Amino acid sequence: MLSELQGQLERITYTNTENGYTVARIKLLEGGSAVTVVGNFIAPTPGEMLALRGEWTNHPKYGDQFRVVESRTLVPATAQGIRRYLGSGLIKGIGKSTAARIVDRFGDKTLDIIENDIEKLILIKGIGPQTVAKIKAAWIEQRQIRDVMIFLQGHGVGPGFAARIFARYGADSIAVVQNNPYRLATDIKGIGFKIADTIAGQTGFPRDDPRRASAGLLYLLDRVADEGHVCYPRALLIERACEMLEVRPEVPEAALQTEVSSGRLVLEDVDAQPVFLNRLYRSEVQTTQYLGALLATGQ
Repeated sequence: MLSELQGQLERITYTNTENGYTVARIKLLEGGSAVTVVGNFIAPTPGEMLALRGEWTNHPKYGDQFRVVESRTLVPATAQGIRRYLGSGLIKGIGKSTAARIVDRFGDKTLDIIENDIEKLILIKGIGPQTVAKIKAAWIEQRQIRDVMIFLQGHGVGPGFAARIFARYGADSIAVVQNNPYRLATDIKGIGFKIADTIAGQTGFPRDDPRRASAGLLYLLDRVADEGHVCYPRALLIERACEMLEVRPEVPEAALQTEVSSGRLVLEDVDAQPVFLNRLYRSEVQTTQYLGALLATGQ
């Protein structure tokens, strides 16, 4: 069974910005002891309050570690928790002393003030308009990170892929996934058509969506290339697409025309009507031209 922990991210020992894999120390909310956690996080930042699910493991060199399989950011509710949260350095422009003054003034309403009426921070001694602007920008950034993580994990995206998606698209992550999750298959390392199709299903994309059909054709031709073929007959490609996507033939047929018009695919007007990925077609043409030049010179 998975265990649950809640705590504040004290320091980051290591993080991979590409996939979010992180080794960090978490100060537990209960008991106050610090533990080592490892796993994938979206833009991990010291000072964050986190709720974690995972399992305890024992590393032969580093000892007990909590391996995270799911994480979400918590917003502290008490004045003491808010003071620690803001004073951790999480929000640029707010240090420990400034955090103490803000919380002394606004108490457990502090985060609501920052979210909805941030100009009131001017009332705090030592905080001017420029500092308010910095705090506002940093707060918006943290909120975007939190919103993206909640959205992606709510649609079945694990923290590892969520971190990669956020690293690629930043604050636009939600919009990209909502508008065309099949972009993930070409933009994000490790996310192929199958994973993107699962995410699309979670977000309500219909089976006969043209973007799904186009992504399916590209996926099938990539698989054909992995099998050693540079092209595939049109009729067989449509047949395999219908079987994989569970759609009528006119759906992949329309997608094929779209992809040919866009230049991503090439359809040759010969008997079998072979379909090429553009990059493979260009390679084939260049190879043929090279061999033709060699034959012409008698080499």
